[in-house]
Amino acid sequence: MTANVHDNDLQELRDQLALGCRVLAARELSPGFLGHISLRLDEERILVRCRGPHESGLAHTTARDVRVVTLDGEPGLPGELDGWTVPHELPLHVQILRRRPDVRCVVHAHPRRTVAADLAGLVLEPLVGAYDIPGSALVAGGVPVYPRSVLVCSDALGDKVAEHLGDHAAALLRGHGVVVTGDSVPEAVLRAVSIDEIAHLSLLVAAAGGRPRPIDEADRAELPDLGGSINLDVAWRHELSRLPATPRT
Repeated sequence: MTANVHDNDLQELRDQLALGCRVLAARELSPGFLGHISLRLDEERILVRCRGPHESGLAHTTARDVRVVTLDGEPGLPGELDGWTVPHELPLHVQILRRRPDVRCVVHAHPRRTVAADLAGLVLEPLVGAYDIPGSALVAGGVPVYPRSVLVCSDALGDKVAEHLGDHAAALLRGHGVVVTGDSVPEAVLRAVSIDEIAHLSLLVAAAGGRPRPIDEADRAELPDLGGSINLDVAWRHELSRLPATPRT
């Protein structure tokens, strides 16, 4: 996207990012008021969920909380940060976007089941097939783990996370949460949903006394790509249909 973003396009992107935050909350992937999403606008600017004067958590995110900022955390438009502050972990987003020109959206969330599965020593693997085809393909590509549980609030720490992420779609942050990438807000958020579901299944299998094991590779090779109309469009409409009423402004 070029620097000349039309007002209508910008508002649509603010709305979509706000909805993404509310989906994270509805799915309990980022309970409370922590977590954020960013979206690349151009080479110098991003949209990011900021903390506003009436902060009440991700479930109540509106487009007003989504602000245009530079990669250095400065206002990307005149007055854009009046009354809002950027996330402490903005470097987590920025350093990934700097290293990965193929990525447009970065989600940082705190899904407790995903965190618990990692702390239990469970490695996320493609446990399922047609149950969640995109999710199975995602974890089959590997989900690396950043081993520190610190707040990623400096460029140096953000760069370390980006280094662990490499060219993968997602990474776990031990004792902290996840970082998930995508070409759009729906793609990145839906990937976070899939990761948490596979983590949940891993915990259920382990709790039942079993050992989480990947499905047969031959079966996985036969799984079709159902395409964006199902994997993104329908799946995203489903997530939006689950949301409660529009939050207060």
